[in-house]
Amino acid sequence: MMKKKSIPASKPLLILFLCQIISALDVPLDLSQPPTITHQSPKDYIVDPRENIVIQCEAKGKPPPSFSWTRNGTHFDIDKDAQVTMKPNSGTLVINIMNGGKAEAYEGVYQCTARNERGAAISNNIVIRPSRSPLWTKEKLEPHQVREGDSLVLHCRPPVGLPPPIIFWMDNAFQRLPQSERVSQGLNGDLYFSNVQPEDTREDYICYARFNHTQTIQQKQPISVKVFSMDSLNDTIAANLSDTDIYGAKPVTERQPVLLTPTGSTSTKVELRGNVLLLECIAAGLPTPVIRWIKEGGELPANRTFFENFKKTLKIIDVSEADSGNYKCIARNTLGSVHHVISVTVKAAPYWITAPRNLVLSPGEDGTLICRANGNPKPSISWLANGVPIAIAPEDPSRKVDGDTIIFSHVQERSSAVYQCNASNEYGYLLANAFVNVLAEPPRILTPANKLYQVIADSPALLDCAYFGSPKPEIEWFKGVKGSILRGNEYVFHDNGTLEIPVAQKDSTGTYTCVARNELGKIQNEVHLEIKDPTMIIKQPEYKVVQRYGQVSFECIIKHDSTLLPTVIWLKDNDELPDDERFLVGKDNLTIMNVTDKDDGTYTCIVNTTLDSVSASAVLTVVARPNPPFDLELTGQLERSIELSWIPGDENNSPITHFVIEYEDGLHEPGVWHYQTEVPGTQTTVQLKLSPYVNYSFRVVAVNKIGRSQPSEPSEQYLTKSASPDENPANVQGIGSEPDNLVITWESLKGFQSNGPGLQYKVSWRQKDVDDEWTSVIVANVSKYIVSGTPTFVPYEIKVQALNDLGYAPEPSEVIGHSGEDLPMVAPGNVQVHVINSTLAKVHWDPVPLKTVRGHLQGYKVYYWKVQSLSRRSRRHVEKKILTFRGNKTFGMLPGLEPYSSYKLNVRVVNGKGEGPASPDKVFKTPEGVPSSPSYLKITNPTLDSLTLEWGSPTHPNGVLTSYILKFQPINNTHELGPLVEIRIPANESSLILKNLNYSTRYKFYFNAQTSVGSGSQITEEAVTIMDEVQPLYPRIRNVTTAAAETYANISWEYEGPDHANFYVEYGVAGSKEDWKKEIVNGSRSFFVLKGLTPGTAYKVRVGAEGLSGFRSSEDVFETGPAMASRQVDIATQGWFIGLMCAVALLILILLIVCFIRRNKGGKYPVKEKEDAHADPEIQPMKEDDGTFGEYRSLESDAEDHKPLKKGSRTPSDRTVKKEDSDDSLVDYGEGVNGQFNEDGSFIGQYSGKKEKEPAEGNESSEAPSPVNAMNSFV
Repeated sequence: MMKKKSIPASKPLLILFLCQIISALDVPLDLSQPPTITHQSPKDYIVDPRENIVIQCEAKGKPPPSFSWTRNGTHFDIDKDAQVTMKPNSGTLVINIMNGGKAEAYEGVYQCTARNERGAAISNNIVIRPSRSPLWTKEKLEPHQVREGDSLVLHCRPPVGLPPPIIFWMDNAFQRLPQSERVSQGLNGDLYFSNVQPEDTREDYICYARFNHTQTIQQKQPISVKVFSMDSLNDTIAANLSDTDIYGAKPVTERQPVLLTPTGSTSTKVELRGNVLLLECIAAGLPTPVIRWIKEGGELPANRTFFENFKKTLKIIDVSEADSGNYKCIARNTLGSVHHVISVTVKAAPYWITAPRNLVLSPGEDGTLICRANGNPKPSISWLANGVPIAIAPEDPSRKVDGDTIIFSHVQERSSAVYQCNASNEYGYLLANAFVNVLAEPPRILTPANKLYQVIADSPALLDCAYFGSPKPEIEWFKGVKGSILRGNEYVFHDNGTLEIPVAQKDSTGTYTCVARNELGKIQNEVHLEIKDPTMIIKQPEYKVVQRYGQVSFECIIKHDSTLLPTVIWLKDNDELPDDERFLVGKDNLTIMNVTDKDDGTYTCIVNTTLDSVSASAVLTVVARPNPPFDLELTGQLERSIELSWIPGDENNSPITHFVIEYEDGLHEPGVWHYQTEVPGTQTTVQLKLSPYVNYSFRVVAVNKIGRSQPSEPSEQYLTKSASPDENPANVQGIGSEPDNLVITWESLKGFQSNGPGLQYKVSWRQKDVDDEWTSVIVANVSKYIVSGTPTFVPYEIKVQALNDLGYAPEPSEVIGHSGEDLPMVAPGNVQVHVINSTLAKVHWDPVPLKTVRGHLQGYKVYYWKVQSLSRRSRRHVEKKILTFRGNKTFGMLPGLEPYSSYKLNVRVVNGKGEGPASPDKVFKTPEGVPSSPSYLKITNPTLDSLTLEWGSPTHPNGVLTSYILKFQPINNTHELGPLVEIRIPANESSLILKNLNYSTRYKFYFNAQTSVGSGSQITEEAVTIMDEVQPLYPRIRNVTTAAAETYANISWEYEGPDHANFYVEYGVAGSKEDWKKEIVNGSRSFFVLKGLTPGTAYKVRVGAEGLSGFRSSEDVFETGPAMASRQVDIATQGWFIGLMCAVALLILILLIVCFIRRNKGGKYPVKEKEDAHADPEIQPMKEDDGTFGEYRSLESDAEDHKPLKKGSRTPSDRTVKKEDSDDSLVDYGEGVNGQFNEDGSFIGQYSGKKEKEPAEGNESSEAPSPVNAMNSFV
C-alpha cells in the first residue's frame, strides 16, 4: 500500500507549495461547473464620499454566470439608476458620485448573486457607509487656573466621525506637546496632568483630530492654562491684605495617588477574540505616581503583552478566551498607592472549525458537506441552496440535512447546486459557498509534461501531479520510463497527487512518471528532477570594532553549485545599505571607508540563488573618544571646598573609564588649566578641595580606551576668600658661590599658594654650633638671597617663611647649608703602587685631613700615563689618563695597562670647587706579557715543492721576543685538514723557505710570536704549490683598477690561473649594507664597463671568476665624477664636429679600399707584417664583436723580449701585492699613463709597446688621444 499523508503543519513552506497545488485541483474551466465567488468587497465598507463607489463581485463558472444585486434585502434594479453601472463580464458595481451623485443616498446593505444553469452563489452582506469628518461644535472655553501641584484634565471631546479620528495635542507652532509620566494623553484623547508645574503655563493647548479616510484634520479652539506657584500666590495675597491680617497660602503639599481614569475601584471590559485589548489607568498625585499592572490569578501573556504611554496603558495583542480575567493596575508614590480592577471578558464572533469545500462527484457516488464553526456565544448554523433557505428550496431526493452536515447519496447530474452555510451570533456571521458538481470525466493531468524540478541536496523535493477526473482517479508514481512503482518510507504520497521526497539526495536525480486512472480511463505524465549542491558561506563576516573615521571590511566568501548563479546582497539592520560612496561592495566583501557613528549596526550578507538562500550577520561597533561632559554645576560652596557635578557626554560605545577635573586660576594664571583630580567613570560628582585667594573655574574631561574627550565648557567662576599662607617654600638650600658668601635659594610659591595679596618671604640664618642669634630679612618677588662675609665652608642653619597681608605661614623647618668652598690645600700622602699583573695595578694613598679639604669631599683623582715601552726604549707623546674614586676612598685599581712598560702617576683630592695639589709622581713598571700577532705574513715564490714565507714583527711585543712558532698542514679538495707540522724559528728571523712540500697542494699556515710569558695570538694564511713551471694552478685576480667618469666606470684587472675562466664584476655603494650587484663579463676579457652609476658617489668593486670555489679579488673603491652642469654644450650636437666625423669616415673608407686592393695583390701593411713575423697563437687581432684587442707589440718591445707576452704569465702569489706593483696594467697600453676606455668599453689610444715610464716622444700628446688619432692607429 502506498503511504498517504496529509500536509504536516510543521512545514510551512510545504503548505504554501501544496496550497498552490490544491488550487490547481479546481474543476477545469472547460467543464461545466456552478458559480464560485472569487472576489468581493469587505463586509464593512467605508467609502470616501468624494469618490466613486466601487462594490466588487467577481465569479467564475461554466457556463459563465450572470449577476444580480439586492439592496437592503430587496432586488436592486441597476437599470433604473443612471448613476449605477455594472462592469462587463463581472458583477462589480460602479456608483458614479463624482458626476452629481451623493454617497449618502447609497448607504445600505448590498448582496451579489452569481447564477448559471448549475446553481447560484451569493456574496457576503456588504454594508456601504460613507466616511464622515464633522467640524468641532463651537464652545466657549474658560481658561484653567490651577495651583501648582494640583491635577488637571484638558478634555478634547472630538466630533464623532466615521471611522473614529486619531487624536493628538500640539501648540500654535504645530509642535507636539511633550508628554511624560506626569503629562500624557488618554485613550479617549483627553490630556491628563498628574500634577501641574509652573512650566505648564501656556495659552495654546490645542487638540487635533485627524480623519484618515478623508485626509482632513480638525482643530479644537486653544485652551489656556495658568499655573500659580506658591510664591506668586503669597505675593498676591500679601498685596491685598493689611499687616494685621493673617495670610499665606499653604506650600505645595505632596499627595498620595488618586485615579483620574477609570473612576471607582472596579470596571468591566469586553473585547473580541483576535482583537487588541487596551486597558488604561491614569493617576494624579505628587510626586508623580508610577503605574504597575498584574493579572489576578495568573501571569500576563508572554510575547503578546506591551506597555505604552509610560506604562499607563496595558496592550495585549491577538487576545483569546484564555485572556479573560481580572487585571489590576496599581498607582504608587512615596505617600501611598491606589488600585483599580478591570474585569475583562473575551467574546468571539464566529470563526471556522471546518468550512464547507466544493464537492465533485460522479453519478451514483455519495458525499458530504460539513460546516462547523465556533464562537462566544456559540453560533447557529443555517443552510441555503442556490441562495434560498434549504427548507424552502426545491427538494432533492439525494440530499439530507443533518445539522451542520449535508449528506448526499446516489447523486445524479441534476443534483448539481451551490450550497451556502451561514454561522452567526450577536458579534457577527460567517458565510461560505460550496458547490456540488456531478460529472463523469476520464482522468486528466494538469501538470505540464516534462516539467523540470531543481532542488537543493538534503532538502524536500515535491513533484507535482495535479489531476482531475470524476470519479476521483487513483495516482501512482514510477521512477524512470520502465521503473517499478514507488513505495516505501522514503516517499510521501499526498492526496493531491504530489510526490514528496523528504530528503532528496544526489541519487534522487532522474525522470519520474505519474499515472492517473479511474474507471473511465488512464493517463500519465513525466517530470524531471535535478539535485543541486547547497549554497554555503564558508567565510562569514565577523564582529568588528573600529574607531570613528577608520576603515572596516566584512568578508562573505561563498561556495555554490556551478550551475546556479548566486547574487550577494548586503543589508544594514535588515534594510538596504545607505546610498553612500563610502560603502564599497566587492566580490566577496563589504568595505566601509571613513566610518561614522551612523554606521554602527548589524550587517548581513545574503546569498540568493533560484533554489536557496543563506545569510550570515555580524555586528559593527563604532567606537570613538567620548563626547565632552556638559551642564557643569557648582554646589555646596565653602571656604575650602566645593562640590562639582556634571552630565557625561555620549561614551561612543567605549565605556568611560574616568573623568579628569582641571581648574583655571583666573586671578593669577588666566588661560592656564591645571590638573586637579580624577574620579572613576561611574561618578558624576566630586568634592574638591580649594585654596584661598583663587578665582576658580573648573572643566571636566572624559576618558575611555580610545582617548580623551574635548574639555567641557568651563563652569561658573568661584572666588575664595584670602587667608595667611598654608605652606612655606620648598627646596630651601644654602650653597656658597664664593669662599666668603652663602647663597640661600628656594622655590617660590605659586600664585594660588599665596592665599592672599602681598606675598613675601622671611629669610633667616645663623652659623651652626655657634651660639648666635638668628639673622632675618624680608624679601619679595625673589627666590634667592646672598649672605656675604662668611667664613669659608662652615655650616649654617637656614629657614624661609612665607607671609602675606593676612599673616605668616606656619613655622618652617630648618635646613643645613654651607658657605662657599675653596680649593683643597694639601695633596694625598704615602702613595703606593702594587703591580698585580702586566695590565693591572693597585694604588694606595693616605686620606687628607678634612679641614684641609675646605669643601665637600667628592673623592680622589688618579692621573697616570705611560712613559715608555721597555722593549723598544722609544718615547712617545704622553697621554694622561684619569680615574676618579668617589667619596673618602683610599685605594683604587688601574686597569688596561700595557705590559713591559714604565708608568708614572699622582693623586689629587677633589671638592666642589676643584682639585687640590698633586702628590709627587710615582714610577712603576709592568712585567712582560704575551705579544700581539705578527704584523703580516706573506707567502711568495711558489714552486713545485717549496714556498717562501715573509713576516713582520708584532706591533706590540709586550716583552722580549724569544721565538716564532710556525704550524702548517695540507688541505685536500674537500677542505679536510692533514697532519699538523710545527717549526720554531729564532726571533731575529723575518723569512723562511719551506722545502720538500707536495706539488699542487694547498697548505694552511698558523704563525705567532712568543715571549718568556707565552705565545701571542696567531695569524693564518693559505698558499698552493704549483703543478709545473709553465702555468700555475693557483688562480688569482690582481691589480683591479678603475677609471671613473660621471655615470660610468671602466674596470680592468689581471688574472693568473687556468684558461677559459668566466669573470663577473660585483659592485655596490661604499659603506652600504645592501647586497652586491653582479654583472657577467662576456668572454674571457679582462675589462668591463659599469654603466648607470650615480654622479659624485663612492662605490666598492671586486672581480670574481665563476667555477673557482667563489674566488674573488680584493675590494677596490672609486668615486664617480660630479654631475655636469646642464648648460654644458654636448660636442656631439655641434655642426663642426658632425662635419669632421663625416670627413674622417670618408677617409677611412678610402684607406680600407686601398688596403683591400693591396692585400689582394699580395702586399703587406705594418700590422700584417707583425702578424707574419710573430705567428704566436695567443696573439689575436682586435675583435669587433666584444671589444677585446690583441696584444700587438712594437719592434722595440720585440728587441727587448725574445718571446711574446703570455696572458697567463707566472707572477708571485703574494696576496698583498699593491696597485703600483702591477707591470701589466691596461693603462700602459695607452699613451703615457693617460690611456683610458670609452663608455662602451673600447680602448682609446694608439697601440704601442710597453714602456718603462719613458717620456713621450716627438709630437705625442700626454692627453687622451682624439677620435681621429684612434682611427689612425689602425693604418
